[in-house]
Amino acid sequence: MYKNKNIIFVQHLLIWLVLFSIPFVLSYGQDLDNNRLIAHFLIPMFFYAMIFYLNFFVIIDKFLFSKKTLAFIIINLGLIGLFILLKEFIEANYFADLIKNRPQDENREGPPFKLFLYVQMLSYAAPVLFSIAIKSTKRWVKTEAEKKEADNFKLQTELQHLRYQLQPHFFFNSLNNIYSLVDISPDKAKSTIHSLGKLMRYLLYETSTELVPLSKEIEFMRKYIELMKLRLTDKTTVESSFPISEPNLKISPLLFISLIENAFKHGVSASKESVISIDMITKENSVIFQIENYNFPKQISDKSGSGIGLPNLEKRLELLYPSKHQFQQKIKDGIYSVYLKIET
Repeated sequence: MYKNKNIIFVQHLLIWLVLFSIPFVLSYGQDLDNNRLIAHFLIPMFFYAMIFYLNFFVIIDKFLFSKKTLAFIIINLGLIGLFILLKEFIEANYFADLIKNRPQDENREGPPFKLFLYVQMLSYAAPVLFSIAIKSTKRWVKTEAEKKEADNFKLQTELQHLRYQLQPHFFFNSLNNIYSLVDISPDKAKSTIHSLGKLMRYLLYETSTELVPLSKEIEFMRKYIELMKLRLTDKTTVESSFPISEPNLKISPLLFISLIENAFKHGVSASKESVISIDMITKENSVIFQIENYNFPKQISDKSGSGIGLPNLEKRLELLYPSKHQFQQKIKDGIYSVYLKIET
């Protein structure tokens, strides 16, 4: 913050130094009338600077931005009138020789007083307009930055809510799977609980960041697939394929797990044969994830799962990868398929 203020101060100082040095640069190598330079350039420039900074630091904030426009105009007209009178007073009392030595031409009349006054008013009004322009721009930039920060905070809050929503959902579905194993195979149930502990450790401690390496997500999915296989019979075949050498890609965590959960929830039958096919490939900066499984709709009496997985995923994709993802799902000939492409 202090660094930015110092930079702004230096910028303003350089600008005024350049402005005050212009006459000296333009008259380099020529005789310079110091009195004329001081009276007609340096003194007005000093008054311009005073008008500019009075407006920039005090008057614009206190009156114009507070919607006291009439007071703002009156104050500036008073300042301009004061500085014009001061300029004329200084010239008349300290630079009288300039007026006396001014070349006279009997056949030429000086500019009308009204025109002279208008020119003076316009020249002194310029710093007011510049200060309004700069201050308004600065205020607009600040407002936009605050709006962007607020939008980002809202986005992060919503994403955090969705992530917290997903974790209990995942845990609940996994417990349902373990419950179904307790009577059938206690040993498998124990192994499943141990595996679930590892998965929950990843959920709790490694997915709190905005992005995670794709390799960790793949490892998580592989462990989850192996966990789900423990409750399957020989009637279900699970085929999975992931990149052998994962590229150095990072992705938002837990985007694919809902699709895998969904496949095991709806693609498995106790009496019919079925196949679950999971495939992930990477192309440059894109990740393509596809799943196909037989579709065995849940019975109305089946209350396992909460049904929030896919809506949660779609909402997160909209927030995290707007215009950078494709998500398609369809059912054809009893086969449910999903295609998800994400550009990282």
